[in-house]
Amino acid sequence: MASKDQPSTYKSYVGSATATVQSAIGSITGNPNDKTQANLKKQDAADEYAASHAGAKVGPVSFSNTGEATVDNEDRRKGAWDETVGSVKKAVGNLTGNAALKDAGACQEQEGQERKAAGQVKDFTSGAADRVAGTIGSGVASMVGNTDAQADFQKQHDQGKTKVRGVEAEVNSEQQ
Repeated sequence: MASKDQPSTYKSYVGSATATVQSAIGSITGNPNDKTQANLKKQDAADEYAASHAGAKVGPVSFSNTGEATVDNEDRRKGAWDETVGSVKKAVGNLTGNAALKDAGACQEQEGQERKAAGQVKDFTSGAADRVAGTIGSGVASMVGNTDAQADFQKQHDQGKTKVRGVEAEVNSEQQ
């Protein structure tokens, strides 16, 4: 369960749906005030969505809007290293006319990309699982009044969110 103070993708979806309904009502009734309010709610929902996806990635460390920080798993780190080293070898081989070094670099670069991708899948799936388990656990702990467990589950959710957002940021930067 997301804290009321933290931005939430879920809250952004609810806000967007509410805005759509209010806009439809405004269209049916012809009330310009409903349309204006719907546009404001739609913008608030967009802002909430953007804030819920805010974060930063510095090297192998991801930070999210929850204040959590996570470190990429070993496959992501070593894959990124091999990808970089392979790229350098390939470039040096290309510049010097050394076909063997160029081919070895291309091979190492490809292996690094594959290992990094496997690590991204691992981090994304474990992060998503932590988000689900944390959300469910926090909700159950809240219902039974166990605030300590609720806080622990919220931390699990937030760490999972940070892992997922870190993978998303990395994949998005690679596509640009």
